[in-house]
Amino acid sequence: MGAEDDRFHSLIFTYGTLKRGFSNHVLIQDLIATGDATFVSVCRTTAQYPLVCGPYRVPFLINLPGSGHRISGELYAVSARALGRMDELEGTSRGHYERFPIEIEEAAGDGERRRWAEAYFAHDSYAAELWRKSGERGYSTYSEKEATGYVKRKDRPQNLSFLEQIRLYVASS
Repeated sequence: MGAEDDRFHSLIFTYGTLKRGFSNHVLIQDLIATGDATFVSVCRTTAQYPLVCGPYRVPFLINLPGSGHRISGELYAVSARALGRMDELEGTSRGHYERFPIEIEEAAGDGERRRWAEAYFAHDSYAAELWRKSGERGYSTYSEKEATGYVKRKDRPQNLSFLEQIRLYVASS
């Protein structure tokens, strides 16, 4: 990012519903429209991570480098305002997700370009349980196939918190 991109505060690696074509991408579109975000590139993680689906086919990246697959996703440059809105969507203050650094590779015209970004990982309070629940098997990408059966927030039970929904999911057989 050059001087013309000083308004951008962070690079965010998206791997799930924030990607183009998925339900929460509307937030990214709004942020692009207000000048608070810009698409950078298609990319993938340099290390392997577990990517699993939890309750309602919600995708979760689990912070266990060396397990799982190299994860495909999209890279966005975002402003501080955009980062706040993304943190709100991802529930970082409510223990839903945690934002951590992650090294990614962008496909550049002359090969791969490595850089650091941040990604939203499943919160440590339930991440290991989700990994076990998935049989310690995950995906390399969250595509239409993996998203089949995804339930939007407005269509989920409103009498349970998201963390309660996760707890019920990991406790089910």
